Amino acid sequence: MNRWFASALLGLSFASCAAVAQGIVREAPKDVKPAMMAVSATPPIIAVNGEPARLSPGARIRDTNNMLVLSGALAGKTVYTVYRRDPVGNVHEVWLLTQQEYAKVGGSAGGDPEGHKRFYELLNLVFAARAAMMLR
Repeated sequence: MNRWFASALLGLSFASCAAVAQGIVREAPKDVKPAMMAVSATPPIIAVNGEPARLSPGARIRDTNNMLVLSGALAGKTVYTVYRRDPVGNVHEVWLLTQQEYAKVGGSAGGDPEGHKRFYELLNLVFAARAAMMLR
């Protein structure tokens, strides 16, 4: 029994070291839109770029460290985001951005076909910079 336990513990330690060595890489989602999201005092009611909207029942909000944030923690605040909607039209996934990241990402031209390409390139740069900061 002791021999089995020691072997299992050794195997788990090697696996965890390999996972840490690989690091966490946060890639930019492909179908998101930049927006300023104003969360009302009573979530799930929000406004996206001034338009009324709602958070979906299982909405996931991630901060700049890729940690989950509850909508109640954002009550009464306006934040810079990129977001994705669910099939019903509710806001389902939200990634919070800093003001500098939002300025970089929000600069894409809406009607220009190259604008979306530039938007995703900038978004990938933002997420790559965050991943590099987390690995320090």
